[in-house]
Amino acid sequence: MKGTAWKFGDDIDTDIIVPGRYLIYTDEERLAQHCMEGLDADFDKKCKKGDFIVAGRNFGCGSSREHAPIALKGVGVAAVIAESFARIFYRNATNVGVPLLEAPGICELVENQEEIEVDMEKGLITNENGDSIEFKKLPPFMLEILEQGGLIEYLKNKR
Repeated sequence: MKGTAWKFGDDIDTDIIVPGRYLIYTDEERLAQHCMEGLDADFDKKCKKGDFIVAGRNFGCGSSREHAPIALKGVGVAAVIAESFARIFYRNATNVGVPLLEAPGICELVENQEEIEVDMEKGLITNENGDSIEFKKLPPFMLEILEQGGLIEYLKNKR
């Protein structure tokens, strides 16, 4: 996968990903319009399908609502790559089909709006200069859940 990296810092909580005042909505398109708007009001217009969010530690902390990963999916984020993730957010993102890649040191490797390449099979992220960093590869069952678009679709197809 190749795309633009949109870089954010540490402790990006679910209220930053999608502000609480939009919790009355549940559809991807509506939530996507407000994705990351607290840090970048035009993020939904700049982010293209297949782009990545790169962040520091504790991405997705705060409330356990599923609206945050749904907004990320709706805006077209191919994966979130961070130093670490909040546990409940990690599960919610997997459930809705948003890959989360844990890559300690990613913030030193990638600049904002730099094009990066993610190789899921090798577990490598490569920047424009050709420098690479490994990420914790996802187990096969999790890749299958993500490929199916989330846990519900995965379970439907398991019957």
